[in-house]
Amino acid sequence: MNDPNSFLVFSGTKTRYLAEKICQSLGCPLGKLQITHFSDGEFSVSYEESIRGRDVFLVQSTFPSSDNFMELLLMIDAAKRASAHTINAVMPYFGWARQDRKDKPRVSIGAKLVADILSVAGVDRVITMDLHADQIQGFFDVPVDHLYASGVLLPYLQSLHLDNLVIASPDVGGSKRANTYAKYLGVPLVLCNKTRIRANVVDTMQIIGDVKGKNVVIVDDIVDTAGTITKAADLMKAEGATSVRACASHCVMSGPANDNVMNSALEEIVFTDSIPYTNGCPKVKQISVADMFAETIRRVVSNQSISSQYLV
Repeated sequence: MNDPNSFLVFSGTKTRYLAEKICQSLGCPLGKLQITHFSDGEFSVSYEESIRGRDVFLVQSTFPSSDNFMELLLMIDAAKRASAHTINAVMPYFGWARQDRKDKPRVSIGAKLVADILSVAGVDRVITMDLHADQIQGFFDVPVDHLYASGVLLPYLQSLHLDNLVIASPDVGGSKRANTYAKYLGVPLVLCNKTRIRANVVDTMQIIGDVKGKNVVIVDDIVDTAGTITKAADLMKAEGATSVRACASHCVMSGPANDNVMNSALEEIVFTDSIPYTNGCPKVKQISVADMFAETIRRVVSNQSISSQYLV
């Protein structure tokens, strides 16, 4: 690895827990950054050490609220004005990723707007994980290192040693991801076909495939209100599944999500720690991606390929 003094890692407010684990894995201290809040809701960012000529890595997931995204933009701007050599945004969770296209007239494409704002702010590279749609990488004019949570979720699933395992997708849109898991594990794939009344509310759902007598693992990227994934779990259990679990990359878990999970047929739901989770649902388990991001930072600093990190 290159000289560890050539780079520094900093963190925004809400992702400090992950940045500290990344720094522990890297064997370096977390950089000194001060965020000052004012009574009107504004805040300012200042680096408390010199970053001139250094490669800086700014760890910040942009989950709600929007303050997290604004913090990241101010961190990027301050780094640019402090003559950092390169500015790398480490965004384990990339917010607004579900707004990746015009799915009806007169709507914004939020993911593209966020990409543009980051570029204008002065970012040189983005390191993220499990974007809602892979093509979001094309919204950027800077390099994007796109990691996959399968690197930590697949080993966990293998450690369960489940017989008669079936991988399921909660909707047709996630079939590619679920199929990748199924092929890697050498097990069948089951799909759910759903229709929505409106955002976050599922109307009807049908299962395509056989789950009777099977141990089912539902694979998704984001669990928000958990309405879809719990409805799928209940339906599979009703159709004779022996057990139903779920794993997903990003633990948004907003609104009624905790109650939905607790009252569902799910035995457990496993996430990465790209977003902090503090609501204490006993069915929720988190696996850290700190080592994966730390290794990516190592390879970026030393100009090495990151493709060997991908299991699938």
